Amino acid sequence: MPQLIFLLVLVVGGWLLYRRFVSDAQKLANKSRQQERERETGAIGTLVKDPVTGEYRVRRDDE
Repeated sequence: MPQLIFLLVLVVGGWLLYRRFVSDAQKLANKSRQQERERETGAIGTLVKDPVTGEYRVRRDDE
């Protein structure tokens, strides 16, 4: 029985690590695509509209 519990914990831990790896890889790919588009157009940054104030600002990396 303890071997089964250990195996279950190991499998769940591996699955969680895999999901995090895939999520990080997708974020990195999206960021790379965005940087490539900015490089192609010669843009310095991407502007986003603030929904509260209605003003535009440069998009931060964590968005």
